[in-house]
Amino acid sequence: MKIVGLSGSLRRGSFNTALLRAASGLMPDGAELSVDTIHGIPLYDGDLEAAEGVPPAVAALKDKVAAADALLMVTPEYNNSIPGPFKNAIDWMSRAPAEGVFGGRKVALIGASPGGFGTILSQNAWLPVLRTLGCELFTGGRLMVSRAGGVFDAEGGLKDEAVKKMLTDYLAGFVAFVGK
Repeated sequence: MKIVGLSGSLRRGSFNTALLRAASGLMPDGAELSVDTIHGIPLYDGDLEAAEGVPPAVAALKDKVAAADALLMVTPEYNNSIPGPFKNAIDWMSRAPAEGVFGGRKVALIGASPGGFGTILSQNAWLPVLRTLGCELFTGGRLMVSRAGGVFDAEGGLKDEAVKKMLTDYLAGFVAFVGK
C-alpha cells in the first residue's frame, strides 16, 4: 500500500513536516508513506493555467497522489483555519483533469501546533473542502498534537512517547481503512 503524505507548511522547522517524517517511520508492515511537499507550487492563477497549463510542480504532485492508494494531509493551523499555501496546492490539484486525484480518494488529516488545541479548527475547516472534492475521509480517530514545541527535539525528531503511540495507532487505523 502506498500513501502520499503532504505537509501543509513551507517552514524548514515545521512541526507538521516533523510529524509527517515521524509518521513515515511508524507505518505498519505492508504500507509505505512517501513524504512529499507543496514547495514550488505557484499561487493559483486561472490566466496562467489558460496560457501555460498546469505547472510542472503541480502536475508531478497530482501524478503522485493519483498513483497512491491514499493521502495523509498534515495540516498546520493559521489564524484558526486552513493554511493558504496548503489550500492553494489542493486547489491546483483539483483543476482539470482532476479525475483520479480526489474523487473517492481515501484521506486522513493530522496536525501539530505550538498551541493548546492542536489543529482542531484547521482540521474542521478542511472537512467541507474534502467533501466537495469527493474524498473518503478517515474518521476512525483524530490526531492533533498540542504544544508541539515539547514533542519534538531540536532536529525535529519525535521524542514524546505518548504522541508516538497515538501516531502509531492512528496510522494503523488509517491503513486498515485504506485496505477495506
